[in-house]
Amino acid sequence: MNSILSRALGALAGGAVVAFAALCTLPAARAADTGAYPNHPIRIIVPFSPGGAVDGPTRLIAKELAKRLSQGVVVENKPGAGATIGADIVAKAPPDGYTLLLASQTNAISATLYSKLPYDAVRDFEPISLIAREPGIVVVNPKVPARTLQAFIAYVKARPGKIDFASSGNGSGQHLFAALLASKTGMKMNHVPYRGSAQGTTDLLAGRVQMSIPGIAGMMGHIRDGKLRPLAVTGAHRSPLLPDVPTVEESGVPDYEAYVWMGLFAPKGTPKPIIDLLHEELVASLATDEVKRYFASVGTEIVGSTPAEFGAYFVAQKKLWAKVIQETGARID
Repeated sequence: MNSILSRALGALAGGAVVAFAALCTLPAARAADTGAYPNHPIRIIVPFSPGGAVDGPTRLIAKELAKRLSQGVVVENKPGAGATIGADIVAKAPPDGYTLLLASQTNAISATLYSKLPYDAVRDFEPISLIAREPGIVVVNPKVPARTLQAFIAYVKARPGKIDFASSGNGSGQHLFAALLASKTGMKMNHVPYRGSAQGTTDLLAGRVQMSIPGIAGMMGHIRDGKLRPLAVTGAHRSPLLPDVPTVEESGVPDYEAYVWMGLFAPKGTPKPIIDLLHEELVASLATDEVKRYFASVGTEIVGSTPAEFGAYFVAQKKLWAKVIQETGARID
Protein backbone atom coordinates (compact mmCIF):
# COMPACT_ATOMS: atom_id res chain seq x y z
CA MET A 1 0.00 0.00 0.00
CA ASN A 2 2.89 2.38 0.72
CA SER A 3 4.11 1.98 -2.86
CA ILE A 4 0.63 2.71 -4.17
CA LEU A 5 0.42 5.83 -2.02
CA SER A 6 3.84 7.14 -3.01
CA ARG A 7 3.27 6.66 -6.73
CA ALA A 8 -0.27 8.01 -6.61
CA LEU A 9 0.60 11.06 -4.53
CA GLY A 10 3.44 11.82 -6.92
CA ALA A 11 0.93 11.72 -9.76
CA LEU A 12 -1.30 14.10 -7.87
CA ALA A 13 1.45 16.71 -7.59
CA GLY A 14 1.46 17.13 -11.34
CA GLY A 15 -2.24 16.50 -11.82
CA ALA A 16 -3.22 20.11 -12.41
CA VAL A 17 -0.55 20.60 -15.09
CA VAL A 18 -1.46 17.35 -16.83
CA ALA A 19 -5.14 18.22 -16.74
CA PHE A 20 -4.53 21.69 -18.21
CA ALA A 21 -2.45 20.25 -21.03
CA ALA A 22 -5.11 17.63 -21.67
CA LEU A 23 -7.75 20.31 -22.03
CA CYS A 24 -5.67 21.94 -24.75
CA THR A 25 -5.24 18.75 -26.79
CA LEU A 26 -8.55 16.97 -26.11
CA PRO A 27 -10.45 17.90 -29.29
CA ALA A 28 -7.82 16.46 -31.64
CA ALA A 29 -6.68 13.40 -29.67
CA ARG A 30 -8.88 12.10 -26.90
CA ALA A 31 -12.19 13.01 -28.51
CA ALA A 32 -11.33 10.62 -31.34
CA ASP A 33 -10.80 7.78 -28.85
CA THR A 34 -13.85 8.40 -26.68
CA GLY A 35 -16.28 9.47 -29.40
CA ALA A 36 -18.88 11.87 -28.06
CA TYR A 37 -18.40 10.69 -24.47
CA PRO A 38 -19.79 12.08 -22.32
CA ASN A 39 -22.84 13.49 -24.09
CA HIS A 40 -25.38 12.97 -21.29
CA PRO A 41 -25.25 12.80 -17.47
CA ILE A 42 -23.12 10.18 -15.71
CA ARG A 43 -24.47 8.28 -12.69
CA ILE A 44 -22.31 7.36 -9.71
CA ILE A 45 -24.09 4.66 -7.73
CA VAL A 46 -23.32 4.89 -4.01
CA PRO A 47 -24.43 1.58 -2.43
CA PHE A 48 -25.03 3.22 0.95
CA SER A 49 -27.65 5.47 2.48
CA PRO A 50 -27.49 9.29 2.18
CA GLY A 51 -25.39 10.94 4.85
CA GLY A 52 -22.95 8.05 5.21
CA ALA A 53 -19.17 8.32 5.37
CA VAL A 54 -18.61 8.17 1.60
CA ASP A 55 -21.70 10.08 0.50
CA GLY A 56 -20.44 13.62 1.14
CA PRO A 57 -17.01 13.23 -0.47
CA THR A 58 -18.56 11.46 -3.45
CA ARG A 59 -20.87 14.41 -4.06
CA LEU A 60 -17.94 16.83 -3.86
CA ILE A 61 -15.94 14.77 -6.33
CA ALA A 62 -18.97 14.48 -8.60
CA LYS A 63 -19.24 18.26 -8.66
CA GLU A 64 -15.60 18.60 -9.71
CA LEU A 65 -15.92 15.88 -12.33
CA ALA A 66 -18.98 17.61 -13.77
CA LYS A 67 -16.95 20.79 -14.22
CA ARG A 68 -14.10 18.97 -15.91
CA LEU A 69 -16.26 16.79 -18.16
CA SER A 70 -18.75 19.57 -18.98
CA GLN A 71 -21.53 17.12 -18.23
CA GLY A 72 -23.77 16.37 -15.26
CA VAL A 73 -22.55 13.79 -12.74
CA VAL A 74 -25.43 12.53 -10.58
CA VAL A 75 -25.00 10.65 -7.31
CA GLU A 76 -27.65 7.99 -6.65
CA ASN A 77 -27.90 6.15 -3.31
CA LYS A 78 -28.82 2.47 -3.62
CA PRO A 79 -28.21 1.01 -0.14
CA GLY A 80 -28.73 -2.51 1.10
CA ALA A 81 -27.35 -6.05 1.41
CA GLY A 82 -23.78 -5.10 2.23
CA ALA A 83 -23.43 -2.79 -0.80
CA THR A 84 -24.41 -5.62 -3.17
CA ILE A 85 -27.62 -4.00 -4.43
CA GLY A 86 -25.80 -0.96 -5.79
CA ALA A 87 -22.91 -3.06 -7.08
CA ASP A 88 -25.31 -5.32 -8.97
CA ILE A 89 -26.87 -2.31 -10.71
CA VAL A 90 -23.47 -1.26 -12.01
CA ALA A 91 -22.35 -4.79 -12.90
CA LYS A 92 -25.41 -5.13 -15.16
CA ALA A 93 -25.26 -1.61 -16.61
CA PRO A 94 -24.10 -1.01 -20.20
CA PRO A 95 -20.29 -0.68 -20.32
CA ASP A 96 -20.41 2.82 -21.75
CA GLY A 97 -19.04 4.95 -18.90
CA TYR A 98 -22.40 6.38 -17.87
CA THR A 99 -22.97 4.21 -14.77
CA LEU A 100 -20.15 4.00 -12.21
CA LEU A 101 -19.81 2.41 -8.77
CA LEU A 102 -18.46 4.15 -5.68
CA ALA A 103 -16.89 1.08 -4.06
CA SER A 104 -15.49 0.66 -0.56
CA GLN A 105 -14.06 -1.99 1.72
CA THR A 106 -17.63 -3.25 2.09
CA ASN A 107 -17.57 -4.48 -1.51
CA ALA A 108 -14.36 -6.41 -0.84
CA ILE A 109 -15.87 -7.90 2.31
CA SER A 110 -19.21 -8.84 0.74
CA ALA A 111 -17.40 -10.74 -2.02
CA THR A 112 -16.71 -13.46 0.58
CA LEU A 113 -19.34 -12.83 3.24
CA TYR A 114 -22.20 -13.53 0.84
CA SER A 115 -22.16 -17.12 -0.41
CA LYS A 116 -23.95 -16.21 -3.64
CA LEU A 117 -23.76 -12.91 -5.49
CA PRO A 118 -25.42 -12.04 -8.82
CA TYR A 119 -22.06 -10.75 -10.08
CA ASP A 120 -18.34 -11.40 -9.67
CA ALA A 121 -16.77 -8.74 -7.46
CA VAL A 122 -13.52 -8.75 -9.45
CA ARG A 123 -14.27 -9.89 -12.99
CA ASP A 124 -17.44 -7.83 -13.56
CA PHE A 125 -15.86 -4.42 -12.98
CA GLU A 126 -13.18 -2.20 -14.47
CA PRO A 127 -11.13 -0.35 -11.83
CA ILE A 128 -10.68 3.39 -12.29
CA SER A 129 -8.93 4.57 -9.11
CA LEU A 130 -8.56 4.09 -5.38
CA ILE A 131 -9.68 7.56 -4.33
CA ALA A 132 -8.83 7.83 -0.64
CA ARG A 133 -8.72 6.00 2.69
CA GLU A 134 -9.31 6.87 6.33
CA PRO A 135 -8.90 4.90 9.55
CA GLY A 136 -11.87 3.84 11.59
CA ILE A 137 -12.40 5.04 15.14
CA VAL A 138 -13.53 2.89 18.06
CA VAL A 139 -16.20 5.04 19.75
CA VAL A 140 -18.49 4.37 22.70
CA ASN A 141 -21.48 6.09 24.20
CA PRO A 142 -20.32 8.19 27.19
CA LYS A 143 -22.53 6.12 29.49
CA VAL A 144 -19.98 3.34 29.05
CA PRO A 145 -17.46 3.93 31.87
CA ALA A 146 -14.38 2.79 29.92
CA ARG A 147 -11.99 5.56 28.87
CA THR A 148 -9.39 3.38 27.13
CA LEU A 149 -9.66 0.47 24.74
CA GLN A 150 -8.16 -1.92 27.28
CA ALA A 151 -10.72 -0.76 29.86
CA PHE A 152 -13.51 -1.33 27.35
CA ILE A 153 -12.24 -4.83 26.58
CA ALA A 154 -12.29 -5.64 30.29
CA TYR A 155 -15.76 -4.09 30.62
CA VAL A 156 -17.12 -6.29 27.80
CA LYS A 157 -15.43 -9.43 29.10
CA ALA A 158 -17.12 -8.89 32.46
CA ARG A 159 -20.48 -8.74 30.62
CA PRO A 160 -20.29 -11.40 27.89
CA GLY A 161 -23.14 -11.12 25.40
CA LYS A 162 -24.59 -8.00 27.01
CA ILE A 163 -22.87 -5.25 25.01
CA ASP A 164 -24.17 -4.26 21.56
CA PHE A 165 -22.15 -2.79 18.72
CA ALA A 166 -23.69 -1.01 15.74
CA SER A 167 -22.68 -1.33 12.11
CA SER A 168 -23.88 0.16 8.85
CA GLY A 169 -25.11 -3.28 7.77
CA ASN A 170 -24.27 -6.94 7.55
CA GLY A 171 -20.96 -7.32 5.79
CA SER A 172 -20.01 -3.65 6.12
CA GLY A 173 -16.58 -2.45 7.16
CA GLN A 174 -17.99 -1.47 10.54
CA HIS A 175 -19.23 -5.03 11.00
CA LEU A 176 -15.91 -6.69 10.14
CA PHE A 177 -13.73 -4.10 11.90
CA ALA A 178 -15.56 -4.87 15.16
CA ALA A 179 -15.67 -8.62 14.49
CA LEU A 180 -11.91 -8.61 14.01
CA LEU A 181 -11.38 -6.64 17.21
CA ALA A 182 -13.66 -8.97 19.15
CA SER A 183 -11.85 -12.02 17.78
CA LYS A 184 -8.39 -10.69 18.64
CA THR A 185 -9.40 -9.73 22.19
CA GLY A 186 -11.87 -12.45 23.14
CA MET A 187 -14.80 -10.05 23.54
CA LYS A 188 -18.32 -11.45 23.09
CA MET A 189 -20.62 -8.69 21.80
CA ASN A 190 -23.93 -8.55 19.94
CA HIS A 191 -23.91 -7.24 16.37
CA VAL A 192 -26.74 -4.81 15.57
CA PRO A 193 -26.76 -4.08 11.81
CA TYR A 194 -28.52 -1.02 10.40
CA ARG A 195 -29.50 0.00 6.89
CA GLY A 196 -26.69 2.51 6.59
CA SER A 197 -24.61 4.36 9.15
CA ALA A 198 -26.96 7.25 9.97
CA GLN A 199 -29.48 5.25 12.04
CA GLY A 200 -26.72 3.31 13.74
CA THR A 201 -25.10 6.57 14.80
CA THR A 202 -28.45 7.84 16.08
CA ASP A 203 -28.87 4.79 18.28
CA LEU A 204 -25.26 4.97 19.46
CA LEU A 205 -25.77 8.59 20.50
CA ALA A 206 -28.96 7.61 22.32
CA GLY A 207 -27.24 4.74 24.14
CA ARG A 208 -29.38 2.02 22.58
CA VAL A 209 -26.11 0.45 21.40
CA GLN A 210 -22.80 0.94 23.17
CA MET A 211 -20.00 0.82 20.58
CA SER A 212 -19.22 1.18 16.90
CA ILE A 213 -16.19 1.50 14.58
CA PRO A 214 -17.15 3.95 11.84
CA GLY A 215 -14.82 6.17 9.84
CA ILE A 216 -13.43 9.18 11.69
CA ALA A 217 -14.97 11.74 9.33
CA GLY A 218 -18.59 11.35 10.36
CA MET A 219 -17.82 11.16 14.08
CA MET A 220 -15.69 14.27 14.66
CA GLY A 221 -18.61 16.58 15.48
CA HIS A 222 -20.03 14.13 18.01
CA ILE A 223 -16.59 13.60 19.56
CA ARG A 224 -15.96 17.35 19.86
CA ASP A 225 -19.37 17.80 21.46
CA GLY A 226 -18.67 15.05 23.99
CA LYS A 227 -21.53 12.92 22.69
CA LEU A 228 -19.20 10.04 21.81
CA ARG A 229 -15.94 8.95 23.42
CA PRO A 230 -13.06 7.86 21.14
CA LEU A 231 -10.98 4.95 22.39
CA ALA A 232 -8.65 4.00 19.51
CA VAL A 233 -7.87 4.57 15.83
CA THR A 234 -7.77 1.54 13.51
CA GLY A 235 -5.04 2.77 11.16
CA ALA A 236 -1.31 2.22 11.26
CA HIS A 237 -0.75 5.70 12.67
CA ARG A 238 -2.60 8.16 14.86
CA SER A 239 -4.94 10.54 13.10
CA PRO A 240 -3.94 14.23 12.92
CA LEU A 241 -7.56 14.99 13.86
CA LEU A 242 -7.21 13.03 17.12
CA PRO A 243 -3.50 13.08 17.98
CA ASP A 244 -4.10 12.08 21.59
CA VAL A 245 -6.06 8.95 20.67
CA PRO A 246 -3.83 5.87 20.30
CA THR A 247 -4.11 3.27 17.58
CA VAL A 248 -5.65 -0.11 18.33
CA GLU A 249 -2.20 -1.66 18.15
CA GLU A 250 -0.78 0.94 20.55
CA SER A 251 -3.63 0.01 22.87
CA GLY A 252 -2.36 -3.53 23.18
CA VAL A 253 -3.99 -5.37 20.26
CA PRO A 254 -1.14 -6.50 17.95
CA ASP A 255 -1.43 -6.74 14.16
CA TYR A 256 -4.70 -4.82 13.96
CA GLU A 257 -5.09 -2.39 11.04
CA ALA A 258 -8.23 -1.50 9.11
CA TYR A 259 -9.22 1.35 6.83
CA VAL A 260 -12.39 2.77 5.37
CA TRP A 261 -11.61 3.43 1.71
CA MET A 262 -13.40 4.58 -1.40
CA GLY A 263 -12.71 3.88 -5.06
CA LEU A 264 -14.39 4.09 -8.43
CA PHE A 265 -15.38 1.19 -10.72
CA ALA A 266 -17.05 0.96 -14.13
CA PRO A 267 -18.81 -2.08 -15.60
CA LYS A 268 -16.61 -4.73 -17.18
CA GLY A 269 -15.95 -4.02 -20.83
CA THR A 270 -15.99 -0.23 -20.55
CA PRO A 271 -13.58 0.95 -23.28
CA LYS A 272 -10.07 1.76 -22.10
CA PRO A 273 -10.11 5.32 -23.52
CA ILE A 274 -13.17 6.08 -21.34
CA ILE A 275 -11.51 4.49 -18.29
CA ASP A 276 -8.38 6.55 -18.95
CA LEU A 277 -10.39 9.75 -19.36
CA LEU A 278 -12.32 9.15 -16.13
CA HIS A 279 -9.11 8.32 -14.26
CA GLU A 280 -7.34 11.42 -15.52
CA GLU A 281 -10.19 13.75 -14.64
CA LEU A 282 -10.76 12.06 -11.27
CA VAL A 283 -7.09 12.50 -10.28
CA ALA A 284 -7.22 16.11 -11.44
CA SER A 285 -10.37 16.62 -9.36
CA LEU A 286 -8.60 15.19 -6.30
CA ALA A 287 -5.82 17.74 -6.82
CA THR A 288 -8.15 20.75 -6.56
CA ASP A 289 -7.84 22.95 -3.49
CA GLU A 290 -11.45 22.39 -2.42
CA VAL A 291 -11.16 18.61 -2.50
CA LYS A 292 -7.76 18.58 -0.79
CA ARG A 293 -9.05 20.87 1.98
CA TYR A 294 -12.09 18.68 2.49
CA PHE A 295 -10.17 15.44 2.82
CA ALA A 296 -7.56 17.03 5.10
CA SER A 297 -10.34 18.37 7.32
CA VAL A 298 -11.73 14.88 7.89
CA GLY A 299 -8.40 13.10 8.33
CA THR A 300 -8.56 11.19 5.05
CA GLU A 301 -5.54 10.38 2.87
CA ILE A 302 -5.96 11.10 -0.85
CA VAL A 303 -4.58 8.27 -2.99
CA GLY A 304 -5.67 8.66 -6.63
CA SER A 305 -4.08 5.39 -7.79
CA THR A 306 -3.90 4.11 -11.35
CA PRO A 307 -6.56 1.64 -12.55
CA ALA A 308 -4.05 -1.23 -12.36
CA GLU A 309 -3.01 -0.30 -8.82
CA PHE A 310 -6.62 -0.11 -7.69
CA GLY A 311 -7.38 -3.47 -9.25
CA ALA A 312 -4.49 -5.07 -7.36
CA TYR A 313 -5.49 -3.31 -4.14
CA PHE A 314 -9.07 -4.54 -4.38
CA VAL A 315 -7.95 -8.14 -4.89
CA ALA A 316 -5.63 -7.83 -1.86
CA GLN A 317 -8.46 -6.41 0.25
CA LYS A 318 -10.77 -9.21 -0.82
CA LYS A 319 -8.20 -11.78 0.29
CA LEU A 320 -7.56 -9.96 3.59
CA TRP A 321 -11.21 -9.84 4.58
CA ALA A 322 -11.84 -13.39 3.39
CA LYS A 323 -9.22 -14.49 5.91
CA VAL A 324 -10.83 -12.37 8.64
CA ILE A 325 -14.26 -13.82 7.86
CA GLN A 326 -12.87 -17.33 8.10
CA GLU A 327 -10.97 -16.63 11.33
CA THR A 328 -13.77 -14.76 13.08
CA GLY A 329 -16.69 -16.83 11.87
CA ALA A 330 -18.47 -13.63 10.84
CA ARG A 331 -21.69 -14.29 8.98
CA ILE A 332 -24.84 -12.65 7.71
CA ASP A 333 -27.20 -12.52 10.68
